[in-house]
Amino acid sequence: MSETGHSDKLGGDGALVRQVAQGQIAALEQLFVCYQRQVYQLALGITRDAETAEEVLQDTFYRLYLHAAQIDDSLPLLPWLYRVAANLAYNRARRRTFWSEPFHTLAERLWAPARRSPEQVAEQHELQALVRALLDELPPHHRAVLVLHYLQDYSIPEIAGILDCPEGTVKSRLHHARKRLRGRLQQRYGGAAVLLDQL
Repeated sequence: MSETGHSDKLGGDGALVRQVAQGQIAALEQLFVCYQRQVYQLALGITRDAETAEEVLQDTFYRLYLHAAQIDDSLPLLPWLYRVAANLAYNRARRRTFWSEPFHTLAERLWAPARRSPEQVAEQHELQALVRALLDELPPHHRAVLVLHYLQDYSIPEIAGILDCPEGTVKSRLHHARKRLRGRLQQRYGGAAVLLDQL
């Protein structure tokens, strides 16, 4: 289990990866059922398009089928899947410029306090709309870091391993994204500390 609580069922996954390497489709299907949600969520966060994210998901598991024999089955599988999905999603995101799937989940995770009154609900919706617009301005590699950190709860060292980049790069991307979000929120909401403290 990782420091953020992630567990990839090493024994089970390793056995399934070996079976996939032997051409057993049933093992591939088991891994797909286990990890499709996480892979899709990352792909959606990077590409911003549900159809493209579905393509990335399918292609990621096709790559698993093709390269299972080269995978170290003693290591957790999910970071490998994330790495492949991120690279595939980067390539597609560079060719896509539209937004079709809202980033409401990330907005909710960034600002967790429950809201009760109609005024507070309206404020939360406005905030989420602003966050979606701001995220749309970020490049794909910054969005990937935000998704892995805030949605998937991965630590900076884990994200560095998944994205195959230095920890300093991950920290820089997180800092840049948060600074950008904070700056725009300050412009919109002024000194609304309840919105800004969590960034």
